Amino acid sequence: MSPVLQIALTLGSVAALLGLMAVVRRLAAQWQISAEVQRKLVHVGTGLYALSLPWLFPDRWPVYALVGVTLIVMMVLRLPNSKLGGALHGVERQSYGDLLLAISVGLCLFLAGDDLYLYVLPIAVLTFADAAAALAGSTYGKRFFRVEDGNKSIEGSVVFFVITLVISMLCLMLMTSFAPLNIIMLSLMVAGFGTLVEAASWRGFDNFFLPLGLLIFLAVHAASPLQELAMLAVTFALSIVAFKAISPKIGLTNHASRVYVITVFLLLAVTAVQNALVPILVLAAHAWSRTAAPCNSRFPDLDIVAALALVSIGWLTLGNATGWNAVSFYGMTSMGMMVGLCAIAVTPRSILARVAILAAIVLALCVVRYLVIGLNPDPANWNGPMWSVTVASLASATAVPSLVPQAFAQARVLKLTLLSLAIPLATYLYSIDYSGFFT
Repeated sequence: MSPVLQIALTLGSVAALLGLMAVVRRLAAQWQISAEVQRKLVHVGTGLYALSLPWLFPDRWPVYALVGVTLIVMMVLRLPNSKLGGALHGVERQSYGDLLLAISVGLCLFLAGDDLYLYVLPIAVLTFADAAAALAGSTYGKRFFRVEDGNKSIEGSVVFFVITLVISMLCLMLMTSFAPLNIIMLSLMVAGFGTLVEAASWRGFDNFFLPLGLLIFLAVHAASPLQELAMLAVTFALSIVAFKAISPKIGLTNHASRVYVITVFLLLAVTAVQNALVPILVLAAHAWSRTAAPCNSRFPDLDIVAALALVSIGWLTLGNATGWNAVSFYGMTSMGMMVGLCAIAVTPRSILARVAILAAIVLALCVVRYLVIGLNPDPANWNGPMWSVTVASLASATAVPSLVPQAFAQARVLKLTLLSLAIPLATYLYSIDYSGFFT
């Protein structure tokens, strides 16, 4: 297929999406269809089309262009005077699901590579199981549990589990050569993990965390022996029980504790244990700062989880896109987030105590980084230990919150994340070799 034809097909795809939304709006006006059902109809239609993309486009670049154009269109539809946007944004709760769905499609297709089941399975679950769970819960739900911006139903979660189990078994049987028992175990784990992610998500973040979480889980563990899969399932179940017991003691809601379990599990799936240690400690530092110096965020525990997930997947995607391993820079970013949160946590103390505590934390983080560098393979350390960059990043993340803590009373996690990203990201973009990108 020629590039011109692929560009035309890309633009036609956007037109088809707008046409679908127009049809849904017209049918809703005639048949009194609720805003939630309208949104899910568009969701299913978009997901069905997304499943055809690997076969519809022979190249990947038109798909990424399609995702970019779709994001622009979705932003336009969010304008107050947009009539078509009502099919997506008519629900009362605030949701970023439309934007996150487009981003997830592009990221999943990129990260899946030639293993198409890593793309098809997560997108199929997101398309069918998520929509069925929402509709079943809103129609037949009688037993509800609380999340920060609303309620979800047990009935919806059961429907999600069953449909995800069926989709997983079909995809793995038809698209892989895994042993039957492994397929059953993987399908049960995908259904269980996916159900927990869907039940714990908020503001449409399931459109991001669900497909990316399933893809990462399958990419790391799909080829594992049956015994390892069983041990992983037991570990995950025990983690849920442990967090449920600990969460009331550290002021976490039940929802936040479930989200923390998912986050820790995904961190361990994305990278080796030594590289996941500091990101996990970021959660502990956040719990400390939230208690010692509360911020004005409505859901601070969810903010830090979203930031960690986005940073982790962002560095993973950037490393895959450039071919230059980004795990060392990911570690520096996590160190900056942790020390920044600790700097805010100690602001009520005396200056001498703050300096002593932060100096000890920075020293401990440097020791951890030294050990991690030794444990990681050579490709992870291709730019050397970068001690000067590490010290500069830690100094920045420590000094700014210490000097102007009032600036972090609002949007704390976002500001600290951007501050922690600045030096590692600039160094990474400066250090990689761009010559291979243009050949």
